[in-house]
This record gives sequence, C-alpha cells and structure tokens, in this order.
Amino acid sequence: MAKAISILDWSIVRLGEDHNWWVAETSDPVRWDVDGLSIIDPRQLQHLIELIDALRDYGFDQDIFESAFIPFRIDKDLGNGKVRLRRIKSSLIDSEEKLFALPDSLDEENGPYADLIDHLTRCRVKMLNDLFAFESKLSVDEVEDEIREDQNSSFIQGKAVHCFEECTAILDYMPAGYEGDDEAPAKDTEDDASEDVPELDEEEEAKLKNDESLKWDGEEEEEGGKEGTGDEKKKTKSAAKGDDDEDEEEDEEEDDDDEDEDEKPKKKGKSKR
Repeated sequence: MAKAISILDWSIVRLGEDHNWWVAETSDPVRWDVDGLSIIDPRQLQHLIELIDALRDYGFDQDIFESAFIPFRIDKDLGNGKVRLRRIKSSLIDSEEKLFALPDSLDEENGPYADLIDHLTRCRVKMLNDLFAFESKLSVDEVEDEIREDQNSSFIQGKAVHCFEECTAILDYMPAGYEGDDEAPAKDTEDDASEDVPELDEEEEAKLKNDESLKWDGEEEEEGGKEGTGDEKKKTKSAAKGDDDEDEEEDEEEDDDDEDEDEKPKKKGKSKR
C-alpha cells in the first residue's frame, strides 16, 4: 500500500456548494480517481478527534485512525475556492497544525480507510450497548445496514457521500426511538429537580415563610386583602360596640335626670293672709 501512494505528493482541492472540500486534482492521476473524492478539512478533523475520544474506553485504536488518512498542509491559496495542498508526515491527532486529511481509499474494500469504518462501527456499538439497556443488544450488522441504506438514498439522488459525513454517521449513530446522544440515559426531570433542592429544617423553613422579600406580589396582595378584611371586621365590631356604649350612656343620663327631678323638693304655694 505504501508504494501505491508513494508519488502522491500534492493535491488541489475545491470548496463545494455543500461547504465541504473535494479533490479536484492530484499528483498521481493514474491511481487516484478524483471523481467524488472527498477530503476532511481542519475544522472537520478537530470535530472527529473530539468524537472518537469517547470511544477510547471501548477499544478505540488511535493507530488505525492515523493509518486511515494521508495528512496534508496548505501550500498555496489558488483563489476561486481552490487550495493547493502539500503532503506531509505528521500525526493528525497530536499535531498542532491545521491539517487536511485524505482518506486512504485506494482499496475500498480492505484498505486502511475501510478498516477504520469497521473499527469505528464496532466501538460505537459496544459503547451504546454498555450505556443503554436496549431490549435486544445492537449488532454491527444492524448498524451497518441502517447507515448503508441512508448512503444508498444519496447515491440514488446522484449525491456523493463525503467522508466526514460517513464518519459522523457512525460516531453520532443512535437507534430509532432514542433522541439525542448524551452518552448516557436521560434521567427523570422531576428526579433531577428534587435532587437540586436542599432539605431545610423546621426553623429555617419557618424563617423563609415569614420573610416578606421572598413572597410574590400576588401573595402579598392576597395576604393584605385578608388582613384588611380582618381589620374591617374588627373596626365594624368596635364601631358597633361604641354605638352600644353610647346608647347605654344616654339611657343612664336619662335615668339620672329622672332621679334628680324626683329628688328635688316641690315648691310650696304661698298662703293667703
């Protein structure tokens, strides 16, 4: 395989309408057919490195990943959405340079890139079976068939599948009925909410209930209304009591007046001489 790619020194890539990079020309046109030949750009490469990091606990082999791609660095901007790349010898994962990665797909069935696709699929299936309690465990064949079906739909529509999309289809794969991919089963929202609320003792809880700053406006108005109603009742009772007291005082005054009149001595009439 090393001899097959020994004279691939440079390549010219173009930016497609789908915002992916595609190979337009190579230094080895005999062995490399540029028709539908895609290449991963630095941004996409960094995303793949982040995704494969989750597979390290499930048998991921970094050497298989490194062998599956041929690294290139930018040599010259040719304008009109084209860039000339120069092949280098560097680690795709450990390098600090912004590199392009061309899949080594000369042998589509048994080449390094084909080995990587199979390796990623097996690691992904192993991880999903470990994280999720499926009714029946996922199989590699099941995942491959589902992904291949989507790719065939693109081929039927005359669309070439980009190598970045081919890799992310595996690394982001989730079986039907499972939304998202948080790498762990979703917990009950109510359980999470209850776990976040700290327990309070009776004394602290009583202080919070009496804290006016923690009450909602509606609660304050409602409580104010209730208090106002109680005050009004008290005022009404007081007013009624006051009226009763006044009536009693008036009755007592009238009685006192009657008693005074009874106690006064009657005037005697003058006697005639």
